[in-house]
This record gives sequence, C-alpha cells and structure tokens, in this order.
Amino acid sequence: MSQASLHPVIRRVTDRIAERSASSRRAYLERIRAAKHTEPARANMACSNLAHGFAAISGTDRESVKGLVRPGVAIVSAYNDMLSAHKPYAEFPEWIKESARQAGGVAQFAGGVPAMCDGITQGRTGMELSLFSREVIAMSTGVALSHEMFDAALLLGICDKIVPGLLIGGLSFGHLPITLVPAGPMPSGLPNSEKSRIRQLFAEGKASRQDLLEAESASYHSPGTCTFYGTANSNQLVVETMGLHLPGATFVPPGTPLRRALTEEAARNAVRAAKDEQAPSIGEIVDERAIVNGVVALLATGGSTNHTLHLPAVAAAAGIDLTWDDFSELSSVVPLLASVYPNGSADINHFTAAGGVQTLIGQLLDAGLLHPDVNTVAGPGLDRYRQQPFLEDGELVWRDGPRHSLDTSVLRGVSEPFDTEGGLRVLEGNLGRAVMKISAVRPENRSVTAQARVFDDQEEFKAAFRADELNRDVVVVVRNQGPQANGMPELHGLSPSLGVLQDRGHRVALVTDGRMSGASGKIPSAIQVTPEASAGGPLSKVRDGDMLRVDGEQGTLEVLVPDAELESRQPATPATAEQFGTGRELFTTFRRVVGRADRGASVFPAPEQHSVPDEISA
Repeated sequence: MSQASLHPVIRRVTDRIAERSASSRRAYLERIRAAKHTEPARANMACSNLAHGFAAISGTDRESVKGLVRPGVAIVSAYNDMLSAHKPYAEFPEWIKESARQAGGVAQFAGGVPAMCDGITQGRTGMELSLFSREVIAMSTGVALSHEMFDAALLLGICDKIVPGLLIGGLSFGHLPITLVPAGPMPSGLPNSEKSRIRQLFAEGKASRQDLLEAESASYHSPGTCTFYGTANSNQLVVETMGLHLPGATFVPPGTPLRRALTEEAARNAVRAAKDEQAPSIGEIVDERAIVNGVVALLATGGSTNHTLHLPAVAAAAGIDLTWDDFSELSSVVPLLASVYPNGSADINHFTAAGGVQTLIGQLLDAGLLHPDVNTVAGPGLDRYRQQPFLEDGELVWRDGPRHSLDTSVLRGVSEPFDTEGGLRVLEGNLGRAVMKISAVRPENRSVTAQARVFDDQEEFKAAFRADELNRDVVVVVRNQGPQANGMPELHGLSPSLGVLQDRGHRVALVTDGRMSGASGKIPSAIQVTPEASAGGPLSKVRDGDMLRVDGEQGTLEVLVPDAELESRQPATPATAEQFGTGRELFTTFRRVVGRADRGASVFPAPEQHSVPDEISA
C-alpha cells in the first residue's frame, strides 16, 4: 500500500530525539545485544540451578525444560479477581502454556505484578501509592525475568500504571522478544455523560448516595476494562500503535472466542520469535520511531495526560530522552481524530465499531503522521496494523480494516478532524510548566483569568465548595500534590464540584502539581505543574486573591504579580501530616528520590544517567 511522505515535523522531532539520545541509546543497545543468546537461556545453567527451575513441573513441560532444546516463554501477569480489567487473565496462562507446547516451546508462569485500581482509591490515601506502583511493577517484572530461564516473554496487563511498569521492566530485559497481551473492554453500560451528570447532582446535594452508587455500578458492571477513554484504554491504543500487541488485539472483548484465539496466537508468536535469531527484541522495537508513533496516537485520540509521565519513563528505560517539548511540537501538527468520553459521549466500544485502531492507524499512515518502517511483534512495518483479526471456521485470520470511519461522530479522517491539533497542550510561564488536556474542554472555556483560591488538599477545597465560598470566577489552586509531596495522586474528587461552578456560568480553571489523568474533563486544568510546590516551585508562592492566567490556547500559565514581588515571597510551608497508613510509609524513599514530572516522575535514572563515556562504549 502506498505511503505518504513522512511529515517534516514528525521527522524533525524524531531526529531531534535520536540526536539527543545518541549516547544513552547506544549504550542501551550494546547492553541488550551482549545479553542475546542463540540457544535456550537455561542451557548455560549449572545443574542445581536448572533443577530448581523445573522441580515444580510435571509431564511434557518438565521434559522440555530439562531437555534444553525448546525455547522458554515467561508469563508475567497482573491478574487479580478484584479488578474488572484483570480478572479475565485468570484463564490466560493455561491457554498460553498449551499453545506454546503446540508451537514447540514451553511456557511458565514466571511471576505476578501488583495491579491497583485508581477507581477504587480515588480521593483516599491509597491513591498516594498509585504512581509509585508503576516502579514496583517494573521491579516485579524484573524479578520475574531475573531467573534467566526464558527466551521470550508475554506481559499480561492493561490499566493505568500497570502497562508502563511492565514495559519499563521488560525493557530491562530488552534482548528478549516480548509481547504485551491485552484482555479487552467490558460491554457498554450507563452512558458516561449520564454518570457525570449524576456525579454533579450528588456534589450539589441533589442526588442521594444510593442514586450515585446505582449510576456508578451501571457504568462499571462486568469483567473487562472500563469503557471510557482513560489511561487504561490509552495504554492499549498506544501500545498497539507501537507494535507491541498483535494487530487488532487491543479492544476485542474478554470471554469471546476471538479473545482466546488472539491470546493463543500471542503464545505461538512468542515461540516463533524465540527460535528466530532475526526476530526483533523489545529493546529493538521500542526505538525513537516507535516512541513518536505512540505519542502521535495519544495526541490524535485525546488520550490520557498520564502518558506525559509514562511515555518519557518508558522511553528512558530504552535509553531514549523524550521531553514535553516533543509532545508539544507533535501536537501542533497531529489532528484530533477521535471523540470518546470524556472528549465526547461515545465509549471505547463505539470507537471500535467505527473502525477503531485499524482505521486510525491507516489514516495517520496515509497522512505521513506515523513512521511506517518500524519493527513490530507481528513483523516489519506498521502496515500490518491496518488489519483486523477474525475467526473463519475456527481459524484466526486478518483482513484489512475499514479505510474510512464508519461513524464520523466518533472517529474521523485526517481531512475532517475534530480539531486541527492534538488533544494535549503544554503550558509554560512564571509558575513553571504544566499539561492541559484540551480535547475535552470547549474552546470558549480554554482561557481563564481570575483570582486564585489556594488549597493544600482536596478536602479543603470540598469544604469551601460546600460553604459556598467559590461561587464566582475562580482559578482553584491545589498544591503540594506532586510526586515528592505525596506521590502525585489523581484529584478527580475535584471534578464534579468544579463542573457545577462552570455550569453556573462562572469562569473556572484548576492549577495543580497533582494529576487528573485520562478522565480529565470539561474544566481547563493545568496539571502536573513542575517544579512542584513542595520542592520550592513558584506554585508555593501563590496567595489567595492573586490573579492567575490559565490559557490552553496560547499555552501560558502565569500569576499576574510583578516578578520582584513573586521573587521576594517566601514559599508557603503547609503542615504536613506523617505519611503513615495504607502502606505509605513503605514509599518514603521513593518520595525522596523521585524525579520531576516533566522527566516522567520516575525513581529510575534518566537517559543521560544511563549513558557511558564514548571511549568505554566504543
């Protein structure tokens, strides 16, 4: 299929990332190439080590591991039966093991990783562990693979911090062929717009707790991923566009024959890759082009702002230095092609019915907005990802997906976008840098200049709202919510009340060094402000009554006080409670060493710290 020439901005940003990352990427590739092997990894083990590796296995798998001939495939899973998105994974290991046997390999469950749900912990202290759970998942993945029994791996995970954590951990074993295995979304339930309406009524005291619970349980009602376009579904779409899922696997529902067939094929594909010395490893697939493709897919769909944290952290794990400036420049030329809640009324199942990932990728490829010449787990080139999977007489086949949208209210082509620019905007000014998800904000609401009202946590804000102290134009500042302060929780508890104020006709915006994620809604929100307040950032000097300008159109974030006055102010020092309970004391070290939000808010070294001197790496 003919391809358009690569857009000059896509090429320029990719080249800039590659040049900036040259030393660290070279060092990374040298490490993973040195770790590659041409025979099963366990063949070099001492007998005692190997015996421990198959002591618990019986039957043909025991003989396969002991025989040192068949390649070994690791299964690393985020299964638990409390979270709807991960419950379907209960059945996957047995499917994978049987398919690996049939393909001439042997699969073992190498380890589990934690999977916490931000939906459960919203507004509670457990949310302060959420972002750091990404690092725990990465390390848990590393522990699972550290036994060096394996020649390929399948990583089973979907939500929020889980997929980025699996990727970071997997990239530490970048010499292995690794595929991510999704499980799919739940069926559509109560429309998200109706759920949001009832949340606002509850915030105003016009709906009961029982009304709210009924609405929430009608929205989140069965196994599978939540159907709004939050971080979980952004994860899945981005990962497929990076070539790390099988084509079309992302949004196939759980509990269907096609879902099982795709999972079984992922196992067979892993065995084939382990046997093929020319098959690309995950560290070779995740290069500068794949990272840019992931950012483009995120921008083109108005995906989760959490990925302005996760994608730089994932890139760093592969020796690549991705910055918010790269997001910003790409956003200037990537059109917004999807309208999925909270950016519209449709859910992810409607997006799939309109053509989904395959139509999106095809449109972006044809416009020269994606790199076509990439490695993927399905083979060379991104063209394979125009195809959709089907079952024909019980056999898995792929056919070309729709070239054009089947429902332009949900998904559009490049020639008729919802917006000419991507769904994210980077803001800068004398308060530092921040991110705004503009795709869900009406253009007339994207710029707000108003007096600040400053809070140090969500509960202070909610008390002021209930006391009717905010019934005016206002820029709500919620600070000391950054990664160093308390782990950078999501602050969705603010959204219903802010929505009420906006609906009353007030000009309303939010400024915070915390997160809002993929469910960022109709309020213009300058989030992930860096440097954060607790690190002495300018946000710590904002006072009640200061005039703030939050401009998502122009990309500015300013407090309108003279520079000399701002400089002379002492940072506010909030009374910080001891961070004990719900496991928070276990993460004290993480809070002390975590990096800035615009560097991924990671506790792991940034790319420049991975690099080695040229005379060593040469």
